[in-house]
Amino acid sequence: VQLQASGGGLVQSGGSLRLSCVGSGPIFARDVMSWFRQDTGKEREFVAAIIWRSGKKSYADSSQGRFTISRDAAENAVYLQMNSLRPEDTAVYYCAADRDPGGVVHIRPDEYEDWGQGTQVTVSS
Repeated sequence: VQLQASGGGLVQSGGSLRLSCVGSGPIFARDVMSWFRQDTGKEREFVAAIIWRSGKKSYADSSQGRFTISRDAAENAVYLQMNSLRPEDTAVYYCAADRDPGGVVHIRPDEYEDWGQGTQVTVSS
């Protein structure tokens, strides 16, 4: 599936942003949809994931309690609501699809088959 991410921007510390990721092809019940982020010079890191059918969610420690992942099956979309943003959240955010990983939420980027193009989030102090 082709994924299109949007919603990034420049926000002050403490502010909020909502990222969207729309799939142009089918997202299947057992797929896992995730958000990753990558700052300049750093490795791509896991942010949050949702199992498409069940809606079960997983979060990295850094995003737990501040970010919320959700999905809309009718829109074939996954969202990331980010609140209480910090300068260290600055990165390019990517959505990704892991095809039928057998109920496991992977946090390594190389486990994911499909990727969106990324959207820049910049948090100023």
